[in-house]
Amino acid sequence: MAAVDTVLQEAPTLALPGLGRALVAAGKLGQKSAEDIYRKAQSGRTSFIAELTGSGAVSASDLAHTMSSAYAAPLLDLEAIDTQRLPKGLLDNKLCQAYRVVVLSKRNNRLIVATADPSDQEAAEKIKFSTQMGVDWVIAEYDKLTKMVETNATTAAEAMDSIIGDDFEFDESSVDAATAESNDASVAEVEDAPVVKFLHKMLLDAFSMRASDLHFEPYEHTYRVRFRIDGELKEIASPPVAIKDKLASRIKVISRMDISEKRVPQDGRMKLKVGPDRVIDFRVSTLPTLFGEKIVIRILDPSSAKLGIDALGYDPEEKERLMHAISRPYGMILVTGPTGSGKTVSLYTCLNLLNKPGVNIATAEDPSEINLPGVNQVNVNEKAGLTFAAALKSFLRQDPDIIMVGEIRDLETADISIKAAQTGHMVLSTLHTNDAPATLTRMRNMGIAPFNIASSVILITAQRLARRLCLNCKAPADIPRETLIEAGFEEDQVDGTWTTYRPVGCSMCNNGYKGRVGIYQVMPITDEIQRIILRDGSALDIAQQSKSEGVRSLRQSGLHKVRQGLTSLEEVLACTNE
Repeated sequence: MAAVDTVLQEAPTLALPGLGRALVAAGKLGQKSAEDIYRKAQSGRTSFIAELTGSGAVSASDLAHTMSSAYAAPLLDLEAIDTQRLPKGLLDNKLCQAYRVVVLSKRNNRLIVATADPSDQEAAEKIKFSTQMGVDWVIAEYDKLTKMVETNATTAAEAMDSIIGDDFEFDESSVDAATAESNDASVAEVEDAPVVKFLHKMLLDAFSMRASDLHFEPYEHTYRVRFRIDGELKEIASPPVAIKDKLASRIKVISRMDISEKRVPQDGRMKLKVGPDRVIDFRVSTLPTLFGEKIVIRILDPSSAKLGIDALGYDPEEKERLMHAISRPYGMILVTGPTGSGKTVSLYTCLNLLNKPGVNIATAEDPSEINLPGVNQVNVNEKAGLTFAAALKSFLRQDPDIIMVGEIRDLETADISIKAAQTGHMVLSTLHTNDAPATLTRMRNMGIAPFNIASSVILITAQRLARRLCLNCKAPADIPRETLIEAGFEEDQVDGTWTTYRPVGCSMCNNGYKGRVGIYQVMPITDEIQRIILRDGSALDIAQQSKSEGVRSLRQSGLHKVRQGLTSLEEVLACTNE
């Protein structure tokens, strides 16, 4: 530091901040330029460093290297930092925003703090006073630092604290809120401004982060909000536990639920405008727990059904098989896989391709997740007696061409669906099985005669969703040949002509992954497979026959995605079994 002070003393004595004097002394900025920028910052009431980098006089990278050298402080690339692992609550968010600093860690009684301006003594003193701890500076690029500060500032817990007491209006037109007519005082409570704004922010954040679900979870002393992003739950916020009842009431009111009923689960829907011509649907489910109502909100983006079949990740031969099946005039197509594997999107993508003015399409779901104009959609209501079977019976009297059943759950539904497929209708539905061959034995176990299965089912698609590697940061992975063969690759496939990749993680992705890609097993029911079904063959017999006909298993399909560089080997191993 003595060397730095000597350099700074040799620079012309000016009313410049320490940052400006250091840049002049290092020859990175002329004296007059520094003065002009400083005056402009003062007149515009902006910070000197913001004016400096904004004007282009010194780049953020050049500034960081200069300050690191001048103050003998370590230089850190913030893109290498996992923001989710940064310590929380050590420094007030308003201080972080005001001085553009980020707390990286705590060591004994000292804070390691990232800054772009280590000469800012005021910031150091404020942090010391606020935390009663010393400060050790680490230099970071100003633009990356600003981005991280703003990202951290919008975390829900701090957003909740910052909006308490603020006056604002929630745009009720942006939510399709049919508030029940009631004189109950609790209705007025759900209009509590901070709760309204917090919920609105959570919904918009979830949409912008491409989350599929929001989880609001009350516990005895804490309240947690998590988003499911690319298939993994990620904690986003820990708002005050005191808001749990008001937040639950607010969600239930705008979802057309009974806010006075807290003892039984409820389901509802709501809408949110995210643009002048774009509306997102949300499916809401409440569940009474020990310490309040847990609420899960599923984001239903209608545009996902209109992405087109190419966007789903089908390989050319898989796409050709599926397109050939849905172009047939009658028969049954089954999509199978666990919850959250994208079955609904696949079905609606097919319906969107079949949805033409000359075709009558009817669907029965529990509930309908995606609204598709031109399709007659029915929500199953078990309490009212509108079951899948009852809806199907009604459909057959409505002159349908194509019928979509949300799920085949029982023998009656399966029996009616098969009869519909045998009498000239195209039937699409889902089942929960591990792979395509197991679907046929599952139907047999439900009590369906082998002849009916063989004569109605024309194609089965099993699917999984794997996380897609981030194109910005994925890196080659050095995986031993033996490991690749053990995972399922053939000897001749491990020839060194292709590269496996691993996740790294950057500011543009989620731990090295961004988005998801489908893994599919598309199995047409050929004449030979029909013969195996008719003689009551096992799933293993069907799997061996389909393999001989060129149908990839889910594992093989996933490994093909690894060869294409779309996902990692560990991701495929995690979501498929062999």
